[in-house]
Amino acid sequence: MRRWPPRCPRCWPVFRAEPHDTARHLAQYTSLDAELGFVGDHRDVMAVLREAIAGMAAAVPGAGVEVPGEIPEIHFAEAQELVARLSDEDPRGEPDLAPAHERLLSDWALREHGSEFLFVTGYPMAKRPFYTHPDPVRPGYSHSFDLLFRGLELVTGGQRLHRHADYVAALAARGESAEPYRDYLAVFAHGMPPHGGFALGLERWTARLLGLPNVRQATLFPRDLHRLTP
Repeated sequence: MRRWPPRCPRCWPVFRAEPHDTARHLAQYTSLDAELGFVGDHRDVMAVLREAIAGMAAAVPGAGVEVPGEIPEIHFAEAQELVARLSDEDPRGEPDLAPAHERLLSDWALREHGSEFLFVTGYPMAKRPFYTHPDPVRPGYSHSFDLLFRGLELVTGGQRLHRHADYVAALAARGESAEPYRDYLAVFAHGMPPHGGFALGLERWTARLLGLPNVRQATLFPRDLHRLTP
């Protein structure tokens, strides 16, 4: 398998627009982003993410986290089938997994594969941004993934579109004009290699490493719907 170092790793604050008020959300959090060029598909991105996670876990030996050499994975459609079979809920047809479903899938991965990590791949295109690369084999699904860790979505990533015409078509399919994205799309008109990336929420990672029940406990100055200062 081909391997590349992250093309553009960066760590910066992210500001959430949606009015979330849960134990897993902050209005401002720190995101560790990585972009990779010349990928074959989303699995090359997953492989680099696995190495990054393993390196961070090894730097915190007291956390007792073991990253398997190959993190188990399950397609989104099969994950919904599994949830329907193992619970009294039937999420089939829904565009995303509920937090309870993530916990159930994580328990299944630990029980069946001995792994605290689980890749869920192939999320529906309807749930992912327009720039996500579709799965040519399974229409309606994408070359994207989430990494679950101890019952919680930790990382989102995937392969992105790289052809200008595909971007224009993707925007049109969603009823959006390409004009507001003109500057963003310009670079793709001149050529762009197949690429992808991922984003890891550092507060969620820290909270899960320490076994904390609320992401605010892993944040020095948490920002949410109810707290702006200090």
